[in-house]
Amino acid sequence: MEQSPMTTLCYIERDHQYLMLHRVSKKNDVNKDKWIGVGGHFEGKESPEECLLREVKEETGLTLTSYRFRGIVTFICDDYPVEFMCLYTADGFEGELKECDEGNLEWVDKERLVDLNLWEGDKIFFRLLREEAPFFSLKLVYENGELMEAVLDGADILGR
Repeated sequence: MEQSPMTTLCYIERDHQYLMLHRVSKKNDVNKDKWIGVGGHFEGKESPEECLLREVKEETGLTLTSYRFRGIVTFICDDYPVEFMCLYTADGFEGELKECDEGNLEWVDKERLVDLNLWEGDKIFFRLLREEAPFFSLKLVYENGELMEAVLDGADILGR
């Protein structure tokens, strides 16, 4: 089955921390060695919420009980297909954290996020989340791993 261009990404919050996934396990991973949230591609006829809940459960063992749809991010990156990512935060969950086969899960203080190996565009949406921005649309264009263009709600924010 062809992979859906639709994905989810979730930052689970606890005590001024986000649960981050250090992607070190998969081969040929566009996110190799990066720190990201948890999520993945839609399957079958899933809605964004169904994909979110399934992916979080698969990757962390946690069941979300409270979450918010924060924005849509359009990723354009070299030879990869365009990806449309539904970005969520979650502040309620049940269950026990389990090991993830895609990398290492770690609770990271929000103030320390900038010290991690993040995608440049992720820093933009972390700022939007921190500022409690209303629902947003963010387009990120990468070439050879470098952020070339960032368009927030239709306006260029990099000025390159």
